[in-house]
Amino acid sequence: MREVLAQAAFQLFLERGFERTTVDDIVARAGVGRRSFFRYFPSKEDVVFPDHERCLAEMTEFLAAVDDSDPVGAVCDAARIVLRMYAADPEFSVQRYRLTREVPGLRTYELSVVRRYEQTLAGHLRGRFGADGDGELRAEVIAASVVAAHNNGLRLWLRSGGAGDPEAAVDHALDLVRGVWEQPAGPSPALEKPALSAAGPSGVTAGSGDNEVIVMVASKGTPMWRVVQQIEAAVGES
Repeated sequence: MREVLAQAAFQLFLERGFERTTVDDIVARAGVGRRSFFRYFPSKEDVVFPDHERCLAEMTEFLAAVDDSDPVGAVCDAARIVLRMYAADPEFSVQRYRLTREVPGLRTYELSVVRRYEQTLAGHLRGRFGADGDGELRAEVIAASVVAAHNNGLRLWLRSGGAGDPEAAVDHALDLVRGVWEQPAGPSPALEKPALSAAGPSGVTAGSGDNEVIVMVASKGTPMWRVVQQIEAAVGES
C-alpha cells in the first residue's frame, strides 16, 4: 500500500505539480480512503520519502551489530545502505531529486531527513570515541564528512539521470573520508610542548644548509591562524 500511494502521488506531482496536488487527489488516484493514506504517511511531504524510515531503521540495526575495530569504516558502510536504497529504483530516485529541487518545502524536509542520518552516525561514533572533549567533536565532524561525501557522489549520479554505476562516485568520496579520519587521533604537533627551548622571539628556530629545519614553538591554545602566520614568516625569511 505504501508503494501504491507513493506511485499515485508521484504521478499526480508530475502531472499537476506538488503544490496543486492534495491528499484527496492522491487517495482518489490510488483507490483508497484518506484513513489509509494517514496510516502510512503523516503528511503529503512524507509520501515523497516513503523509504527513509525503513532505511534509517536498517542503518541503526547495522551499526548496532558491527564490531569496534573500524568505527570510521562502519559509518561509511552504513551510508552505503542509503545509496542502495536510491539505486534500487533509479527512475523514482531521479524523479524525487528533480521534485525536491523545484519545491523549497521538500528541500527543507529532505535536509531534516539527512540530519537524522547524520545524528545516527554521530551517535554510533560517540559510543566509540566517548562523549567528552574531542570524542564528541570527532564524532560530529566525521559523521558530517561521511554524509557530505555520500551526498556528493549520490547527487552526481542523480544529476546524470541515474546513468552508470552510482557506487563508483560514492566509494571514491568515502575513501577520501577514510583516508583522513582513519589516522590515529592525537594533538597537533604545533601545539605539543616543545623539546627545544632555543626559539627566538618569533617562536621559530631555523637550522642552516640544504636540510634546513624549522621548529615552531607555541603555547597551548595559540590560535591556528597565528601558528600558520609565524611559520609562513619563518619560511619567507629562510
